[in-house]
Amino acid sequence: MDGLTGLLDGARARGAFLLRSVLDPPFALRIEDRAPLTVVALVRGAAWVVPDDGEPARLDLGDVAVLRGPDAYTVADDPATPPQVVIHPGQRCTTLRGEPLTSTPGLGVRTWGTGPDGSTVMLTGTYQLPGELSRRLLTALPALLVVTGDDWRSPLVPLLAEEMSRDAPGQEAVLDRLLDLLLIAALRTWFARPGTAPAWYAAAGDPVVGPALRLLQEDPARPWTVAALAAEVGVSRAALARRFTELVGEPPMTFLTGWRLTLAADLLREPDATVGAVARRVGYGSPFALSAAFRRVHGVSPSEHRIGAATGD
Repeated sequence: MDGLTGLLDGARARGAFLLRSVLDPPFALRIEDRAPLTVVALVRGAAWVVPDDGEPARLDLGDVAVLRGPDAYTVADDPATPPQVVIHPGQRCTTLRGEPLTSTPGLGVRTWGTGPDGSTVMLTGTYQLPGELSRRLLTALPALLVVTGDDWRSPLVPLLAEEMSRDAPGQEAVLDRLLDLLLIAALRTWFARPGTAPAWYAAAGDPVVGPALRLLQEDPARPWTVAALAAEVGVSRAALARRFTELVGEPPMTFLTGWRLTLAADLLREPDATVGAVARRVGYGSPFALSAAFRRVHGVSPSEHRIGAATGD
C-alpha cells in the first residue's frame, strides 16, 4: 500500500448528510454543525466559502471545496452578505433568531433552496462523526482547500448530483460511497500539487527516505531502531537519521511513534478491537504502554477515544 492510499483509505461515510442547495442571491448560510469534514461542489453558478479564521475562497462551476471541522464557516453569494440561515449540529436548520426551517416543497429529495431555478446550485456532503475518517487524514489537511474545475476532469460531481435526486432502495449506501470517491479524487488532485502534501508524503520519492518510510508504515509493530532501519535501506545510521530528519521534519523514531499512535486511533474505531490487540498491531508491548503513550499525545485514554469516535464527542 502506497502512502497516499494508506492516508485516504480511512474515509468511510456512514449515513452521511447530503444536500443539494438551489439558491438565488443574496444568500448566506452560516454552518455551525461542528462536522469533522465537509465536501462542497459547485454544479451551477458561483459561491464563496468564508471561514471564521482565514481568507474567503471563491467556488465556480466544477470546483470542489473540502473543509475540516469543527470550526464554523459561511457559504454565501458574496463574502459581505450577512448570514440568513444557521445550520446546527445534527443538520438542524434555523433562522438567525432560532426559528426552525423545513425543506422547500417542490424541489425534490435532499434539496433545499429559494426555488427550482436558482442561479447557484451546490452539493454538500458532510461526514458527521470523527470515526468516519482517519485521524491521519484529518491531521494532514488544512482547514480549507479548493480543487478547481481547471485542476481536474471528473464525472463524480454530476454523478453524485444525479444520484442525490433519487430515492431508491439502498440509496444511502450509494451516496455514501460516491461521497467517499469524490473526497478521495479531490484530495488526490490536491496532494499532487507541490507543497501541499505532508512532509513524509513528499519525502516518499527520495531513494533513501522513501524505502525507510515504507518499512515503518507497513510494519509498525516491528521493534525498529535507527540502526536496524538503516541496515534495511543500505545506508549508515548517521546518514539515514540526517536525511530523514531533513526531509520529513522529525527523526525516524519520532515519526514512528506518531505513526503508531495515529494508526492506533484508527484501529480503535473497529467494533471488536481491544486495547491489547491494537497495542500488539502497532508495536507496543502491553495495553498499559499503549494507554500511557496514547493519553500523553491525545489527552484521553484509548477507551475514551473509542467512545468519542462512536458518538462524535
